[in-house]
Amino acid sequence: MDLRNRMVPAAEAAARIVLEIPAARLGDRTPEPEWTVRDLVNHLILWTARGETAARKEPTTGPGEDHDFTAEPRWAERFEEQALRTAEAWRDPAAWEGTTSLTGNKEGMPAPFIGGILYGEFVMHGWDLAVATGREPGFPPEVVQDAWEQLVPTAETGREYGAFGPEVAVPESAPLLDRLVGLAGRDPHWSP
Repeated sequence: MDLRNRMVPAAEAAARIVLEIPAARLGDRTPEPEWTVRDLVNHLILWTARGETAARKEPTTGPGEDHDFTAEPRWAERFEEQALRTAEAWRDPAAWEGTTSLTGNKEGMPAPFIGGILYGEFVMHGWDLAVATGREPGFPPEVVQDAWEQLVPTAETGREYGAFGPEVAVPESAPLLDRLVGLAGRDPHWSP
């Protein structure tokens, strides 16, 4: 697993998906039952920005979870710029050392754990947004492989904390992306 060097292609794929979202689809449902496309985009923008400060071990700043980034001009392009800055910050080996936080918690968590969360955000929420808006996710195979390797040992913990729903059974013969989203509690055949 090479999350440090795959963070940029994961961010690029997520950014492409966000750039392709038609404004008319922001109110549509997503595989995340309580979130619309707008809610999920706002979540992704917020945590991607916090991911950059986490990589640099800086204090958390900026708007909170109630902020509507999609009401601002050029929100999709701004997400693309932020996603690439965040991914570049995580390419620094120092980002993966020690502890850091996405929330400003002084104790923090192991930096590799936080980096893994961000990687998963790009892939899983990228998938959510792609299928919610009728797009192909288009993740490079190595990005999906690394996301799978990162999720397998952490999925149960994610379920305990409410980050994932119950696993959706997907045949071993299915494409790895389908198996990945099933492991994360999503139906790979979900449609709006």
